[in-house]
Amino acid sequence: MTESSQKSSYHHGDLKRALLDETARILREEGEDALSLRRLAANLGVSRTAPYNHFKNKEALLSAVAEEGFSRYAADMKAMRERGRRLDGRGRTRALVRAYIDFARKNPEYYDLMYGSKPWQSSEPAKSLAVTARSVLRAEVERLKRNQQRGQIKADLDVLRFVQVYWGTLHGISRLLLDGVYTDSASVKQLCDAAADMLWQQLDPGQGPEQ
Repeated sequence: MTESSQKSSYHHGDLKRALLDETARILREEGEDALSLRRLAANLGVSRTAPYNHFKNKEALLSAVAEEGFSRYAADMKAMRERGRRLDGRGRTRALVRAYIDFARKNPEYYDLMYGSKPWQSSEPAKSLAVTARSVLRAEVERLKRNQQRGQIKADLDVLRFVQVYWGTLHGISRLLLDGVYTDSASVKQLCDAAADMLWQQLDPGQGPEQ
């Protein structure tokens, strides 16, 4: 695509998408210090002011990338659940845990922003991010409640608290892997399965109510 045709396509509404994709690429390959709206404009062959039609500043752009990360995460989890329909409860829990950790490891440019302090501590841009993130959490809670109604998990389980602990546990493992604290990549599968088995103990309807 020539620069002139590239600019023409952006005028028809593709620039926002291109900005998000190029931001993710820069974050993945070069890091946040290499990112600026001016750099994005130059890379995409548009005027210096064009990105500001979509994002008022760098913080708003990063917040939008974090929001997209949650949307991508939700899509990955949905696809995993569809593939794992025939698994038993423990198998599905293991698959979910592996899918979460895989998403974090394969998409650090999104994951770091999804849970990073910078987007969450900004003011206006974080409002839309919060809506998206909470909708993902709410979907997890509602899914487990449906399973509870079907007798697939413990009837007395506090679903909201479980999801919060589940999410926090997997985030902790993901951060240790991304930050290089856990360095034995060969043991990641075993680590995921051990975490999943511990979580399944809280879900398993066959174990009866907690004493």
